Amino acid sequence: MPTFRATDEQISRFHADGYFAVDRFFTDEETDLLRKIARADHQLEQQAASRGDGEGGAIKLVVSNDVDDDIYGAIVRSRRVVDTMEKMLGGEVYHYHHKMILKEPFVGGAWAWHQDYGYWYNNGCLFPLLASCMIAVDKATLANGCLQVLKGSHLMGRIDHGKVGDQTGADLERVHVALERLELAYWEAEPGSALFFHSNLLHRSDQNKSPDPRWAFICCYNAARNNPYKESRHPQYSKLEKWDDSRIAEVGRKQWQEMQSSLSAAASS
Repeated sequence: MPTFRATDEQISRFHADGYFAVDRFFTDEETDLLRKIARADHQLEQQAASRGDGEGGAIKLVVSNDVDDDIYGAIVRSRRVVDTMEKMLGGEVYHYHHKMILKEPFVGGAWAWHQDYGYWYNNGCLFPLLASCMIAVDKATLANGCLQVLKGSHLMGRIDHGKVGDQTGADLERVHVALERLELAYWEAEPGSALFFHSNLLHRSDQNKSPDPRWAFICCYNAARNNPYKESRHPQYSKLEKWDDSRIAEVGRKQWQEMQSSLSAAASS
């Protein structure tokens, strides 16, 4: 399978719009393995935190700073993602953290309008040289609360943020004006598709009021030259080892087999 290489047009869209999407960025097998492993991952379920959205709902997520030798770590290290990030940010990047968003049927909460750099700024990152890759684990639709973005909003610079429920949201006065002047786009996506976006891009999502889950895996990176000047909840620079894309399926198959063996052993004991 050839390694994905971002085109000049996609990089230009990142700088002009703050994001670009890639349909079917991961193969059906890779996406299926990620979905099955995540759904069966009891540790993931136990570590999930709930954050109220200020609208009567709550969203569940699991955040990790560590890169392990599992399918999550294989995706985080994959050249397909890392090389694209380095092209976007103009140099070496390192793993800042990754997270799984668990937006469950009927009860999955909303995300308030925010910029990731709105709070990563407080972690000692001097410049907004950070970006994320969101991977659709399930199909994302308007009904199950797909991501919404304001095209070109990253060019506004960092906006003040404050508490919205248990979340951190952008100053709504500026958000409302931005909504009048900028294009609102909804990222409806098939499983395995990816959205690459700037840390200053305004984005949000609605509650999931459908019978379908909307899980998403997000890999976040910081430019090596933007190493935070102080310690925080997310790591400072360390060299990120890149893995060939083929490792995603290889690691995923092995992890899934081990999980099935453990379940069979537990059932027979």
